[in-house]
Amino acid sequence: MENQLLRAAYQHPLLTEADLQDLFAVHKRIEYPKGAMLLQKGDIANEYFIAEQGLVRSYLYDYEGNEITTGFAGPGDVVIEVASIFQRVPTEDYIQCVTDCVLWQIDFEQFQNLFHQSPAIREWGRAWMALELYRHKMRATEIITLPAAKRYMQLLERRPEVLQLAPLKYIASYLGVTDTSLSRIRKELS
Repeated sequence: MENQLLRAAYQHPLLTEADLQDLFAVHKRIEYPKGAMLLQKGDIANEYFIAEQGLVRSYLYDYEGNEITTGFAGPGDVVIEVASIFQRVPTEDYIQCVTDCVLWQIDFEQFQNLFHQSPAIREWGRAWMALELYRHKMRATEIITLPAAKRYMQLLERRPEVLQLAPLKYIASYLGVTDTSLSRIRKELS
């Protein structure tokens, strides 16, 4: 499972087999129970993860103290708080296991060493970051321009595991609606 999962996560045409083996060697497989916190407000992220099993969510609190889910990560996804890990600043985010999870952890310092040693790993990092920026821009645009029912349908199409594994309150906050509105949307669409 290790090589297949990590190979999929680190796909880039410039990465050689030696680069991949170097990356694989510094990942550590860790099992986390449901509810485990991977990162909390005020922490500085010192690692990121590749999800093998389970569902992870990112969230924060708005200015009124409401918990807002900002993202989900499942098998094959990179679980990371980009600003904290790369800018070395305390985070505002929380990252929590929604289910029991199996994650492959890589330490920041180990990644930095590989990043500076290998131009191909640097290129993978740039490509990954560009894709993530695009995804975040699209999500921000969709929250503003699409009605809640359309956002729900897109989540159902793109990430059905989220709807199967996450509590409705997490899904509602991710979609930017109340629990009651989400229940109404689900009822109308069924």
